[in-house]
Amino acid sequence: MPLVSHNPTTGQIIARFPSWNAETLADKLAQAHHSQEDWKVQKFTSRAKVLKLIAERLRAQVERLAKLASLEMGKPLEESRAEVNKCAMICEFYADHAESFLSRQLEQTDATRSYVNYEPLGIILAIMPWNFPYWQVMRFAAPALMAGNAVALKHAPNVQQCAQSLAELLVEAGLPKGLFLNLPIETDLVEQVIAHPSVHAVAMTGSERTGRTVAALAGSYLKKCVLELGGSDPFIVMADADLEFTLDRAVQSRFSNAGQACIAAKRFIVVPEIAERFVEGLVARVANLKVGDPLDAVTTVGPLAREDLRAQLHEQVKRTLDLGGVSMLGCQAIKGPGYFYAPSVIDHAPTHSPARQEELFGPVAVVVRAQDEADALRIANETRFGLGASIWSRDIERAERLLSEIQAGLTFVNSIVKSDPRLPFGGVKASGFGRELSFHGIREFCQARTVWISHCPT
Repeated sequence: MPLVSHNPTTGQIIARFPSWNAETLADKLAQAHHSQEDWKVQKFTSRAKVLKLIAERLRAQVERLAKLASLEMGKPLEESRAEVNKCAMICEFYADHAESFLSRQLEQTDATRSYVNYEPLGIILAIMPWNFPYWQVMRFAAPALMAGNAVALKHAPNVQQCAQSLAELLVEAGLPKGLFLNLPIETDLVEQVIAHPSVHAVAMTGSERTGRTVAALAGSYLKKCVLELGGSDPFIVMADADLEFTLDRAVQSRFSNAGQACIAAKRFIVVPEIAERFVEGLVARVANLKVGDPLDAVTTVGPLAREDLRAQLHEQVKRTLDLGGVSMLGCQAIKGPGYFYAPSVIDHAPTHSPARQEELFGPVAVVVRAQDEADALRIANETRFGLGASIWSRDIERAERLLSEIQAGLTFVNSIVKSDPRLPFGGVKASGFGRELSFHGIREFCQARTVWISHCPT
């Protein structure tokens, strides 16, 4: 069956892509294996030169690529431009730092000489989501390629135009053909890829349910797996927070990309001293957001990426309200063409409601009122997720101490949760395992080979 791309602004089909069968897939993976065998012996300087050229191409084609992403998954054009530019930045970062990250690590032992080498694994399968159709891919691909691996991309079916364009750009920039494979395949062929003898690991970003399935498959074939799954990030506002500054960042974190981000703030946990003022300010700011065509410069919130995602979000909202949550704004789909959902605020979200126990992937801010500071930390940890968290307070030392009590892989004070190539990215609990970015990320898909050398006795 073909893979179908819809324009979420209109609901109309904009492209169809024929999917590969098992035979075609096997042939392409064999080609990737041969390409990787040549690539892995290239010097870091040679690989870096290609990554720098990819960065140049990304910046040169930012308008075309950004428009494609906005048309295919619905984010505002300005956000799409920022995503493409961030992809260029990650290519340059690993071009500049991969050699030092993977340099031989000498260790003092009773050997004459002993050290650790970091060596490529082979082909890495990347299963990636639609919400950041370029960044999710390049965040993984740039370090994997610089380490000497090949990449086989199983992208989301609804962003195949972005996937194809990215694959073509990499080849145009000088990446050897076959080293980056875009796999237009259906889900039933994913196991074939994981089982392939030249595929040695899987990197997956997506839902918890899909992550469990992928991890089980990878485990059954003894393949390494790195999972970046969902999040329900707490945004804890203390009584001494700079409220105007905090509110601006709250809206930025929750409503960028129409709220479709794993690291978006999803639960705004507020202490009694500032609760009323926070809710009032949040509602006022959210009411001023501009919903519309993502290609329109004034739009700040575009449509959700798919109709089924909007239906799922609204069902979660309805159940939360039925359990006692209070709708302060929105909480409904917008009538008309496209998959738009009104920017929304829910106050007094009950403990066992979807808004507190599940991930709401859309433009819905959920306010939870804590009894005090200790209760705020309890609420932050009540979720099964553990991706990111932020605390907002003027008392930096106290906030930093409190961070250690939060179960999350990414913790921030007075800043929204975000990815930075210099720091590892990943979660705990149901948000996955393993790390991307920094030297941690590039080493995830390398073999750490021990080398021990002793002289013969004379």
